[in-house]
Amino acid sequence: MREVEAAGAGRIQIDVMDGRFVPNITFGRRVVECLRPLTRMTLEVHLMVEPPEDFIEEFAVAGADTLIVHQEATRHLHRAVQHIHLLGKKAGVALNPSTPAATLSEVLEMVQLVLIMTVNPGFGGQKFIPATLRKIRQVRRELRDRGLCAEVEVDGGINLSTAPRVVDAGADVLVAGFSVFAAGEPVHTAIEKLLAAARGSVIGRSGRPANICSGC
Repeated sequence: MREVEAAGAGRIQIDVMDGRFVPNITFGRRVVECLRPLTRMTLEVHLMVEPPEDFIEEFAVAGADTLIVHQEATRHLHRAVQHIHLLGKKAGVALNPSTPAATLSEVLEMVQLVLIMTVNPGFGGQKFIPATLRKIRQVRRELRDRGLCAEVEVDGGINLSTAPRVVDAGADVLVAGFSVFAAGEPVHTAIEKLLAAARGSVIGRSGRPANICSGC
């Protein structure tokens, strides 16, 4: 965490998996509690759990700044987003690769972040799904047309090749795990290269600052 902070990552994403919504099991509340005193970086908790309502409050209390729930994991997305706001946290909603962007239409004005999964969630190191570029463009266009300022974040298969493509499609924040921690080079070098690739793609175009969110 300290390495990625020193390298210029803007936030840390903590992937919480329950072995039910996705086939893997990862971190619990205690990890967030331990990390919170150690950094001023934004702690972004990605709840790949079912139902997310059972976990929102405990991770908010543990120190998360942003809580992301999956559209597919709850029948009451509006209520889940409301709950996050009532706890004083930023709310994000994630979409799996097969979930249409239009399913967020009724909550888009409520969220601070839309997370578009560019792989199927559950495991690191997967190959980027090119068809998700269309969804990134759709979400960016919808936000622009409605005058909304939520961030567009992408997660999955982000590397030196895909980073400029997703930024050109409309992404603001790129989640990178495997390409940072399994790059075979120092963490700061991997992050610097990703930032250069992402930011270089938008010079003279959108002008949006690309940011790296290191995923763990």
